[in-house]
Amino acid sequence: MKRLKRSLRPLAIGLGITGAAVMLGFVERTTDRTPLTTLDIRVHGGEGVHFIDEMAVRRAVMDQGIAVLGAAAGDVHIAHIEERLRNIPCVADAEVYHDLDGTLHVIVKQREPVVRVLNGDGSSFYIDEDGWVMPVDPDYTARVLVATGWIREPGAVSGVYSVYADDSLAQATRSDEIHRIASFIRKDELWNALIDQLVVNADGEFELIPRVGAQRILIGDGSALEQRFAKLRLFYSEGMPKADWRRYARIDLRFADQIVCTKRNSPNNP
Repeated sequence: MKRLKRSLRPLAIGLGITGAAVMLGFVERTTDRTPLTTLDIRVHGGEGVHFIDEMAVRRAVMDQGIAVLGAAAGDVHIAHIEERLRNIPCVADAEVYHDLDGTLHVIVKQREPVVRVLNGDGSSFYIDEDGWVMPVDPDYTARVLVATGWIREPGAVSGVYSVYADDSLAQATRSDEIHRIASFIRKDELWNALIDQLVVNADGEFELIPRVGAQRILIGDGSALEQRFAKLRLFYSEGMPKADWRRYARIDLRFADQIVCTKRNSPNNP
């Protein structure tokens, strides 16, 4: 009897697996025949990020040559819809799926810019948190750090690309350094609130312009950010409270273990 039970066990398991496969196939065929009656759109993004809304997503979903609502779920090319949405410059990712009740779910994640780069010729673009270049939107301006000065970056005309890509376009720009500095500032509550502008000077070095005090803060080539900002934090916490914020025109963090400050109306800053 025990031998019979042991011999029947694999058969039962096999029948169970076969039955489950048949049931899944039936459910899949049934779902494919279900007409889509509802479009559920969700747009995700950081606080205050409004590059794309539900109406714009709806238009992108519907623009595929056939009616989506009313069509059988199996006749709607989900991969094509996802690809179309991901090709929108401000969209970081998109997920589309349908369920048994006839709802087509569309989830869109917006890109979150960390800096807006203003080229010397007046063109501009954003770089998002993941290092992707994206064009500006004529109807919406993100409140982020602004990079200006001696900048000649091709991002405004080159579409969406990664500033860390291993290609000639990315290697010919300074967008990776701008992104790295902007990301560092954004992740720190104090610096994100204090620093308003990043400037590339004529020597190709980076300067910061704070919202208060109007100093120019030199950070050099953008390396050793942790050490340089640690010195600046110490200076603000111990040096600035003892003096007027407007006293200094220039704060130089480029040198090891020291901060060089230039007062206003000095020979170097008349």
